[in-house]
Amino acid sequence: MTGVTELDTGTDQLLTRIEDGVAVVTFNRPEVRNALGDVVSPALRRMIARLRDEPAARCVVVTGAGTAFCSGGDVKGMGEGARREPPPSVEEVIRDQTERQQALTGALYALPKPTIAALPGPAAGAGLSIALACDLRIAASSAFVTTGFANIGLSGDYGASFFLTQLVGTATARELFLTAERVDAARCEKLGIVNRVVPDAQLMDETMELARRLARGPTVASGMMKANLDRAMREDIPTCLGEEAKGTVWTARTEDHREAVRAFVAKRPPKFEGR
Repeated sequence: MTGVTELDTGTDQLLTRIEDGVAVVTFNRPEVRNALGDVVSPALRRMIARLRDEPAARCVVVTGAGTAFCSGGDVKGMGEGARREPPPSVEEVIRDQTERQQALTGALYALPKPTIAALPGPAAGAGLSIALACDLRIAASSAFVTTGFANIGLSGDYGASFFLTQLVGTATARELFLTAERVDAARCEKLGIVNRVVPDAQLMDETMELARRLARGPTVASGMMKANLDRAMREDIPTCLGEEAKGTVWTARTEDHREAVRAFVAKRPPKFEGR
């Protein structure tokens, strides 16, 4: 392993390192299946914001320690948060929750860098939302996902309904939300929830191989590709054509494009620098 830099997350519940251009963000609460909470969640929000502007991080991998990705909210701790006096209004609570979601899965989804979720085990509830907010998902063969919200009488958050509907369509998304069934890795791959399923022992090797490949790519163009693909789900063809034209003109002016042309002529692999 070469060139590894550990980043301070402010807590040992979330670990982050950068190696070979890949930022690996790891939930580190294996004793509770990497459940979210009021320590790890703010740390993840801060790290996503930091990685957005971190030039050494050209691709981001999110994973979990032990045998789980993230089991979502800490159900045992729900309702035990600090009480505010006077209690906030419903509107204030909704506004706060919206801001928290936007700073986590919203920001992860909008990162102008390739992102991969590596699932060593279950991704449930908001944990599934985090996995779905990434561009790609690689699952260990023993992993499974579940929306899980119906089991605790909640409607769902952190973008799960949006992300899942985009991936599998409304009929399957409705089934998975209303039943909260566990979907094993093989069915996840069939439905398109994950891109690849690999043997458990090979999860991080396979993930890092792909992540390094993406990190070596033309990251300015990758960011614009993500924007184009996101836009394609919601805009009409004239809008998409116009924005694609803008992106092509801008990326044609990058050093990465010029390097790709030189490499093509010289019959060698290009060395992209993200500028």
